[in-house]
Amino acid sequence: MLESRIDALFERNPEAYSHQDLETFREFKEGLNTGRVRAAEPDPLSSAHGWRVNAWVKRGILLGFRMGKSVDMSDSGSRFRFIDKSTYPPRDVTVRESVRVVPGGSSLRDGCYVGRSVTCMPPMYINVGAYVDDGSMVDSHALVGSCAQVGKNCHLSAAAQIGGVLEPVGALPVIIEDNVLVGGNSGVYEGTIVRRSAVLGAGTVLTRSTPVYDIVRNTVHRARGDAPLVIPEGAVVVPGSRPISHGPGRDMGLSLYAPVIVKYRDEKTESRVELESLLR
Repeated sequence: MLESRIDALFERNPEAYSHQDLETFREFKEGLNTGRVRAAEPDPLSSAHGWRVNAWVKRGILLGFRMGKSVDMSDSGSRFRFIDKSTYPPRDVTVRESVRVVPGGSSLRDGCYVGRSVTCMPPMYINVGAYVDDGSMVDSHALVGSCAQVGKNCHLSAAAQIGGVLEPVGALPVIIEDNVLVGGNSGVYEGTIVRRSAVLGAGTVLTRSTPVYDIVRNTVHRARGDAPLVIPEGAVVVPGSRPISHGPGRDMGLSLYAPVIVKYRDEKTESRVELESLLR
């Protein structure tokens, strides 16, 4: 079983790797590229938040960094030099995969899954272990970090940052479920889950330490203990602020950043989001 072989190789940490060891890693990386192997996957039965972390997959990714040697990956005659681990070259994309990689400096690292009809606008980057499902768009200057999971028909707008969570291996990566719109210059970090059909307005930043104020349902969404921050299905989140209530901050008239759920998706929201599909 691939999982047991990866775990055994990770624990053994030999001084030199055999041909069989390299073949194990090649098989593992092929699983990442085809989507058969995922750092996290939906699991509504055994997980309170609906997702299961596959820690062995993260160990396999870390194993690749340990196994690889730094090599020159620059194109012949190029003035731009690229030096990285031999185990993680740029990922090849073929016409058969129906993925659009628009010219202009985009890069996909080997060991990431990119579904059919995904559009990659330049320059964007998808890191090892990431999973981007069918029909999604990764716009210019956007990042999909290591092990981040992006669902179907999502739009990661220009300069959106979907953070990577590779270590600790048991930590939940960032999850963006189906049909989510992430606005420009937004950031989603530290294992946050954004439920399906949510909309993050431009400039929204979500982290474990940032509570989200839901003025529609009169509640506050927070990460608690091992539970991640979860943005509800269909929520429309925009950047906001709240005044400091005591101490010198109040005396100075200062406010803190506070994401706010101002509504849930309706027909007007749907018509605006629908325009995004014309670019795909």
